[in-house]
Amino acid sequence: MKKRISLCFLAILGLSIACKEDGKADYLPESVGAMNTLTVVIDNDLWNSNVGDAIRENYTAAAQGLTWDEALFSVTQIPQQIFTGSIRNTSSVLYVMEDTLNVAHMKSNMYAKPQKVGVIKGRNKEEIIANIKKTAPEFIADFKALEIAKAQKRFQKSLNKEKALEDKFNISMKIPSIYRVGREEDNFVWIDRQIQKGNMNIIAYTMPWDSFQKDSTFSQDIIRMRDSIGNLYIKGNDVAGKNNHMITEKAFTPYVFPAEVSSKKAAEVRGIWEMSAYPMAGPFLTYIISDKENNRKLILEGFVFAPATKKRDYMFELEAIMKSVRFNVNEQNK
Repeated sequence: MKKRISLCFLAILGLSIACKEDGKADYLPESVGAMNTLTVVIDNDLWNSNVGDAIRENYTAAAQGLTWDEALFSVTQIPQQIFTGSIRNTSSVLYVMEDTLNVAHMKSNMYAKPQKVGVIKGRNKEEIIANIKKTAPEFIADFKALEIAKAQKRFQKSLNKEKALEDKFNISMKIPSIYRVGREEDNFVWIDRQIQKGNMNIIAYTMPWDSFQKDSTFSQDIIRMRDSIGNLYIKGNDVAGKNNHMITEKAFTPYVFPAEVSSKKAAEVRGIWEMSAYPMAGPFLTYIISDKENNRKLILEGFVFAPATKKRDYMFELEAIMKSVRFNVNEQNK
């Protein structure tokens, strides 16, 4: 009888501990930090050595598809002894140190939530640098995914309730209320917001399912598609004797990557737009989403016009909005 009671007690104790561990995040403070910022915890000597060079090479490399060089992350370096108190609540942290272990891994919600802490250790500088280079793509993707989720959570506080995207394409997105629908056509919706020195824009339209059949002409087909949409819907200031409209910058071939959006296969395209007959330009980000259920390609594009202004964070906001897209279920598809 006593043995049975002891076993029951141990089972309850184990369950209690598991529950506490599972609920650990519930007791953590909310993480802090501006968009696309990274706190690097590393001793000054290492930061000022080739170890720091490796970190900067990977984490402050130029973000792709912008009109001028802007770093992937705004990095703040602090030594380990200062990484205490509220500083530990930073949402994105890279912790680098020389140690008796040679390890590199990502941890979640160590000191705050949501939070990602990339831990890199090595027995010497060579091992640390190797770990930095090896883990950088994965860590950058994790930090970026965290920032996207944080942004989408902020959007949720005040959403645009217009129904243009639902009515035209049977989709929804988490679009902040500061954005407004500016134009609707049969197969085209343009949503925008004003910023201090320009505007931020999202457009949506569809293409036939069998578009982009040849890999060898994929980039050229994307450019033709974008330029034709610009000619139809995105006109610029009148220029005597010329048809002034948005095109893909002729001197810059867009970057194209495989992607996944709303659990669907997609292509991600980053590049520069310009006007065909007037000196205006800016970055764009396009998602070509394979919507097999509806026998179409859904095209979502964000672009920014903001002369003499940094645009990384503007483009990141547009990316977070477009990645929030959800496809509503048609009755016939249930």
